[in-house]
Amino acid sequence: MTREGLYIQLFSIHGLIRGDNPELGRDADTGGQVQYVLELARHLGRQPGVKQVDLVTRLIDDKSVSSDYARPVEELGKKSRIVRIRCGGRKYIRKEKLWPSLDEMVDKTLKFIKREGWIPDIFHGHYPDGGYVAKELAAGFNAPFVFTGHSLGRNKKAKLLHEGMGEEEINRHYRMDTRIAVEEEIIAFADQIITSTNQEIEDQYGLYDNYRKGSYTVIPPGIDVETFFPYYNYELDPEEMSDEARQTRVALLHELHRFWNNPDKPFILALSRPDQRKNISGLIAAYGGDKELQALANLAVFAGIRLDIEQMEENERQVLTNMLLKMDYYDLYGRLAIPKKHDFATEVPELYRLCAASRGVFVNPALVEPFGITLIEASCCGLPIVATNDGGPRDIVGNCKNGILVDAGNPDEIAAALKKILIEPETWDQYSNNGIKGVHRYYSWQAHCEATLEEFGKLFPGKKFSSEQPVESGEQIPFGQRLTGVERLLITDIDNTLLGDRASLEKLIELLDRHSSSLAWGVATGRSLELTMEVITEHDIPNPDILICSVGATIYYGPDLRVDKGWQQHISYQWHPDRIKEVLGDLPFLEFQPAEGQHHFKISFLMDNKSGHIEKVEKRLREARLNCEIIYSHGRFLDILPHRASKGKAIKYLQYKWNIPVNHVMVAGDSGNDEDMLRSGPCALVVGNHSEELSHLEGRRKIYFSKREYAAGIIDGLRHYGFL
Repeated sequence: MTREGLYIQLFSIHGLIRGDNPELGRDADTGGQVQYVLELARHLGRQPGVKQVDLVTRLIDDKSVSSDYARPVEELGKKSRIVRIRCGGRKYIRKEKLWPSLDEMVDKTLKFIKREGWIPDIFHGHYPDGGYVAKELAAGFNAPFVFTGHSLGRNKKAKLLHEGMGEEEINRHYRMDTRIAVEEEIIAFADQIITSTNQEIEDQYGLYDNYRKGSYTVIPPGIDVETFFPYYNYELDPEEMSDEARQTRVALLHELHRFWNNPDKPFILALSRPDQRKNISGLIAAYGGDKELQALANLAVFAGIRLDIEQMEENERQVLTNMLLKMDYYDLYGRLAIPKKHDFATEVPELYRLCAASRGVFVNPALVEPFGITLIEASCCGLPIVATNDGGPRDIVGNCKNGILVDAGNPDEIAAALKKILIEPETWDQYSNNGIKGVHRYYSWQAHCEATLEEFGKLFPGKKFSSEQPVESGEQIPFGQRLTGVERLLITDIDNTLLGDRASLEKLIELLDRHSSSLAWGVATGRSLELTMEVITEHDIPNPDILICSVGATIYYGPDLRVDKGWQQHISYQWHPDRIKEVLGDLPFLEFQPAEGQHHFKISFLMDNKSGHIEKVEKRLREARLNCEIIYSHGRFLDILPHRASKGKAIKYLQYKWNIPVNHVMVAGDSGNDEDMLRSGPCALVVGNHSEELSHLEGRRKIYFSKREYAAGIIDGLRHYGFL
């Protein structure tokens, strides 16, 4: 299917993402990134030259969260939508627990792409989990891969170590080593890395070994200037305020005033997730330690959404508990408001305007802030700001001249900056006006999308956007495009099936080439990848689309032999190779095959076929509670594989992953180690020169025994099942 215009897939895997009333601040995973990707999808979808934008995230079917997150598709606009794909089960889990499930997300997104019949032009990953998925898909389709990090692991790890957390604890809770390794791969692979600030490039990406391999572009995020409009609009035109806005303002005032003894004073506003890095305790210490500041203004801290602190994650529970303890320590009752929840879509813009109307100040006390989207939201409403001098606020204040940067680790410095703005009316007016003008100039979504599409265009020099690009003569089709475009699949064993008769092999190759638009093909063998490629090269066989090697332990895709990581993740479940070697190592009738026959997911022995030997192997493994796949062939080869691995199971996985109907997959073999794949589907072919090990399958309805030998038998089977 061809559709003119750019098709973009954005990937933001974790958190709770929905188009209406996003639950920002509900937990540490549902913060500014959620709002960013939602607005990016909406506004990119409004641009000329863009045909479709899909924001791909995780489908969550969990009674503890809204049913909105279980909808497979949610429209955001005429050309933008949220696409939810299940991975990692049904339950809502924190992002660090998602790493083992990301290959499942890759596989199921491939199924979605094939079902839609439209290959994206660009895969844009957000945060390292979304970056990993986008990277893998981009590689499969040889398409551009763009990455936006939002925050990076090395920087976070350094901060956690500085705060006293041990390396082992960091890895246990945050899977930090995995995250950093993936980030290193992403930096080296990405065609374009979009950052919010120059500081992000130098101080965060600069910590990585692959830093110099990255291609970086600074494009500041945008905000919806129609939602975050200045506080004085209501004063200039009272009709601007809708009934909903009036009700929201009344509700907010009622909530805040129940905390404050003197509600007529200006107030200092902080709005963030309950995260240690947001330094809420530092802000309360700054306010609580300065009596003059308390006399000048009240303080309101909106620290996410909470119902029961005891039921929250440990990090969030510690932050909120510490906040309450500090409130008590400084005796801030009557001056500090700490509401339990807020509605981002309607309440937060009104909250900024309320604070500005009181001639208050917005403060972001985070120790380091990669960007600071709340700073530009508040500024667009006319609020002066105080923020950390570490990170994105440098660029914001540098562009807009709308506030004061401080060392957020110094409570006295925070307090001094807040007092200066509150005490000096001219300073307040200057920062307020500069912020409104500066945000419109530098941080609108229109400006952001125009800059983004300009960068995307550089990835397609002289190329017209279309989902079906013509393939140049001699150019290899990317395996993702190849396998999402075919209707049928042939998988054949090599020795004594594909090989054995050169004339019939050449005829088979010619037929496969002639039908390549609808039929992909691959090999399944006990050999390792290296030995398989030696045979293919020696016999002058074109590279197959798929190689299943080591008796189903690995799957590779041509033409660049890319490993299927989803399959590796799938079969690693309950696989304990060292324990297997220990349990079987003293059996005198077993001899390890040479190193080239071994693989991480295949332990191979030589064993004669004397009666009782296989039973003894099975008994040993069963007693040790090791669930494995045992394959014995040719009277001498014994292979031990993960219980999820085998040629047949690998073929079923491929059929599922690439969305090929089971009766459109044909398998061909000749010996005992082919038996499980011959049993795996309705289109099985046994060549005429088969070994005696397969004779007991003759007469089965779904297994065709050809009278012809070697590749001629494969051709006979293709015709028998109507594949040609």
